[in-house]
Amino acid sequence: MEVSSVEMIRAVVFDVGETLVDESREYGNWADWLGVPRHTFAAVLGSVISQGLGYRETLQVFAPGADLSRERQKRIDAGAGEWVGESDLYPDVRSGLAGLRELGVVVGIAGNQTARAGQSLRALDLPADFLVTSEDWGVQKPASEFFDRVIEASGAAAGEIVYVGDRVDNDLAPAKRSGLRTAFVKRGPWGWIHRDKTEVAELSDWQIDSLQELVGIVASVNCYSDNEARRTDDLEELGRA
Repeated sequence: MEVSSVEMIRAVVFDVGETLVDESREYGNWADWLGVPRHTFAAVLGSVISQGLGYRETLQVFAPGADLSRERQKRIDAGAGEWVGESDLYPDVRSGLAGLRELGVVVGIAGNQTARAGQSLRALDLPADFLVTSEDWGVQKPASEFFDRVIEASGAAAGEIVYVGDRVDNDLAPAKRSGLRTAFVKRGPWGWIHRDKTEVAELSDWQIDSLQELVGIVASVNCYSDNEARRTDDLEELGRA
């Protein structure tokens, strides 16, 4: 008797910027560094995002030819380097991550961030089983190698992992190509601007407004999967009888 298998969710891995961390303060710091009004920087960022681009291209609007890595180092040298504090976390981060761990799933954090940002995040002692940045790994999203590392760090099969992010290009699309399930979180500039794109509906298994929703989803999926597994065992036993 052939019965299709049901995959449980064994790991949930989160993007960082605008998924766990509200980057408003950091964008404001960039505006200050570039010498432009914060609302102007925010408006240009939104325009650039609507074109399918990102903050690197936003930098070019205000400082044509500038190198992002060099500008970051200049900020560090000037005592204005990036950092992440408790107040930068979205309010549902600690409870959401803790809720998922209570369900027995592996919780990971992996995004396109600098090693410096990673150090700040680790200092917050978030309830996660691993926390790495693209600079730690030497590979950035949307490269498939990044998601290969996510799968390896999670210790689960690709189809048992949910990658959570706010972007189509860096999160949903490449995670899907690597065989992961995906959750789109509607917040931050990318989340709001891209929320109605057809790609979001096509590439996300779930669309959420908060991490607490995700806790409920994982609990429901795993309960259903467990019940189906038990039912499968019963049917197979009947088939052998």
